[in-house]
Amino acid sequence: MTPIQDIDLSAWQTLAEAVSQPDNPFRYLSLSSVDAAGQAQARTLVLRRATQATRQLEFHTDIRSAKWQELAVNPRVTVLGYGHQSRLQLRLQGNAQRYDADSELASRVWHSLPAHTQSTYTGGPPGDARDISTDQPAESADNSAGKARFGVIIVQVTLLDWYQLQRGNNQRALLPYTLTGELDAARWVNP
Repeated sequence: MTPIQDIDLSAWQTLAEAVSQPDNPFRYLSLSSVDAAGQAQARTLVLRRATQATRQLEFHTDIRSAKWQELAVNPRVTVLGYGHQSRLQLRLQGNAQRYDADSELASRVWHSLPAHTQSTYTGGPPGDARDISTDQPAESADNSAGKARFGVIIVQVTLLDWYQLQRGNNQRALLPYTLTGELDAARWVNP
């Protein structure tokens, strides 16, 4: 078996590489939160940053979205990714911290986004009914309205559940992390 420290390094390298590779399956991850009724809610988000040293994942969202409100009440989340070719599943558990447009982080990130990405925050609230009869292509480069709706979610990962599917030899390891990002008592478990 591969040493757990190597698995840890490889998993975080995979996530970091996915940030800049649009075709990488780990670029689009499922983030699950819990709604007010106690129902799990999963949605796909684009991974914007993965930092091994601090065990953090960064995502961007519209602060009018249900997930933003859910995370205010219960910040515990699970993030799931699967690479079909590699047959690797990464399930990361942790706590989400929200940074709205008034924060230094969200403001800095907003100004680094291309105009076409900023424009995605100028429409109506996520989940509201959409009147397609009045939809017009965006012709204006003024995305200032979107800035107030932009938020950054930082997930502080506390557990990585690494699962490698291999015919006849599936492997699984649990890698817990301290709040400072140190690997703590990792172990192999039955798949």
